Amino acid sequence: MVLAQVFTASDLIEVVYRISLCMQENEKYLTDLDAAIGDADHGINMNRGFRNAVERLRQVNQNLDIGGVLMTTGMVLMETVGGAAGPLYGMMFTNMAMVLSGKNELDKKGLSVAFSEGLKGVQEIGGGTMPNEKTMVDTLYPAVEELKKASNDSNVGLVDSLERALRVAEQGMKSTAPLVAKKGRASYLGERAVGHQDPGATSTYLIIKVIYEFAKEKGG
Repeated sequence: MVLAQVFTASDLIEVVYRISLCMQENEKYLTDLDAAIGDADHGINMNRGFRNAVERLRQVNQNLDIGGVLMTTGMVLMETVGGAAGPLYGMMFTNMAMVLSGKNELDKKGLSVAFSEGLKGVQEIGGGTMPNEKTMVDTLYPAVEELKKASNDSNVGLVDSLERALRVAEQGMKSTAPLVAKKGRASYLGERAVGHQDPGATSTYLIIKVIYEFAKEKGG
């Protein structure tokens, strides 16, 4: 079986569409997680943001390269996702876009670089957020590290690299439950946030999961 080694711009448009479906399906779940330690709107906001991104891409997708798809998505998320999530996810996608401007194919090395830049954007917006602070970085950071390792291993393809990233992303997501939050609204709760999985870490995991599942399906 020959596995998918690259994504095209049209592939990424499909990925954004599938992320939108995923956020719609998980809207209540994410909102319930956020109700415990936040503003009870994360699922609603993420669903709205990606739905709007899909609509924007439908309007402008004819001549977009990979950077254009990601930039369009990021800008829409900044414009339409409420709370802290808008700038965080918007910056993640726009940072990814800037290193992929003009690209029509995205391989595992490009994916690693893009996610690394996306992580930097999230950390900057968050004021230097690091792992173990009960945020989306707990999911994103280990996934990026795994993508970096895979990008330097000639025996690991795009699908396998995403599978490895997804595995550690899930561990990172689950690791947020016992943590005391150091950032965001949840940080005001102190010990009361313990026992609750972070909604941003969860939605980040879902995004990586969608990307992996699409790559696996494409390579099937």
